Amino acid sequence: MAAETGQPARRPSAGPERVRRLPRAERREQILGAATRAFARTGFAATGLDDVAAEAGVTQVILYRHFASKNDLYRAVLHRACTRLADTVGTDGYDGTSLPALICAAAADPDGFRLLFRHAAREPEFRDVVDTIRTASADVTDRHLADAIPQGPWRDWAARLVPTLTLEAVLTWLDLDQPDPENAADHIGRAIHGVIQAARGD
Repeated sequence: MAAETGQPARRPSAGPERVRRLPRAERREQILGAATRAFARTGFAATGLDDVAAEAGVTQVILYRHFASKNDLYRAVLHRACTRLADTVGTDGYDGTSLPALICAAAADPDGFRLLFRHAAREPEFRDVVDTIRTASADVTDRHLADAIPQGPWRDWAARLVPTLTLEAVLTWLDLDQPDPENAADHIGRAIHGVIQAARGD
């Protein structure tokens, strides 16, 4: 025994660090935030659950307690990004606050925004999520343009192009580290106005 030999008593090894217990809803939100960051870096196919677990600081066992599969986790991440976007921007109309609200939403959650409109848009399994948003945006834009452009192919063109241009403009703005945030909506708005003028034949 250590006391009899004069050797100091050994302390048991600490072993692997234990994951701090969190309430289920809080743990789920933590995992979704980490998964958003991980998937936004490399997309769905190139991101494994081990990458998500490392980002979240949890084990894969804990991941599987909350999500049945990588597909299930990814759809939950996309749903979270859609909900956050809808809560900030709205879904039923377009007015002078819509574009600034969209830019604020993108700046507040750039990983979620990129995930929706860059990665998921290129992934056949999940493209339905983005297609639903784009279809709804085109419908809202078409209603907004009704007083400015007569019904016909050029209004249809503008109704599809304006949401596409807007999203690409915001994505590029994010990629350039969000320059001049106070005036970003004005700059992007001018590009949108150019599409409307072109559709009207001005």
